[in-house]
Amino acid sequence: MFYLLALLAFAVLLTLWGVLVERNRFTVVREELAILAKGSKPIRILHISDLHLAPWQKRKLAWIGKLYELKPDLVVNTGDNLGHRDAIRATLTALAELMKRPGVFVNGSNDYHSPELRNPLTYLNKPSTPSHKELIDTAKLTDAFEANGWKNLNNRSSTLNVAGNRIGFLGLDDPHDKLADFEYLPSQKAELGSQDLIIGVAHAPYLRVIREFGNNGAELVFAGHTHGGQICLPNFGAIITNCDLPRKFAKGLSEHRVGSKAVWLNVCAGLGTSIFAPIRLFCNPEVRLLTLIAKS
Repeated sequence: MFYLLALLAFAVLLTLWGVLVERNRFTVVREELAILAKGSKPIRILHISDLHLAPWQKRKLAWIGKLYELKPDLVVNTGDNLGHRDAIRATLTALAELMKRPGVFVNGSNDYHSPELRNPLTYLNKPSTPSHKELIDTAKLTDAFEANGWKNLNNRSSTLNVAGNRIGFLGLDDPHDKLADFEYLPSQKAELGSQDLIIGVAHAPYLRVIREFGNNGAELVFAGHTHGGQICLPNFGAIITNCDLPRKFAKGLSEHRVGSKAVWLNVCAGLGTSIFAPIRLFCNPEVRLLTLIAKS
């Protein structure tokens, strides 16, 4: 009986830690990747994802509002900015200074629909099934992003000159909600022309996403969606990724083979959670500052 009570007390304390403490331990993860041509200037890319913002989350909103101090050359936003139907104004206010930097973005399902209560145990069996009811005014969010100069990559391509490097972008709308137009990628690639580097951007890092981007010229892919597993175990890592990406790649940089070439994947574990599952364990909320440098 004593051991059962001790185990129960430990579980309660661990849950409280995940809900009250770790969920708010916002972190900047810094990494470098040697991928640019020799002689190229470095590019500092701030990767933000899965903010899942609600209007009352003052601490997180304030933390996001200071990210401009990192002085990125480029911001990559891989979606799920919203975590509540009334969060658009607060989200745009928090991102106001970052939107003064060059940026690109795609949407996640939570940028289209209000979050819904789900049984978290169903995620253990297979990726969640898209099922939505209440629509959000997505255009209000994306129009503001575009008005501030961020490039909309939802099934679109674009180009930017960043620190003297010509960067081409291939984009997909949310693959998890089956909004991605894979058939358009060859046309996107043709529109880009000659570039120093091609980057793929999508919300969810399904294996087909990596493969299709790689087959169309991308050497680097940015994605979010996984929350890094959100609830992880020591010496085991993520329990799930909510897609077919293997657990060991749930967050961070990983290298993947697409035919004869290497494609790098950068997955951001994100800053938020669903308002119906406000917990993180052994998986700090994060943004990622990835510095691209010249190959040696």
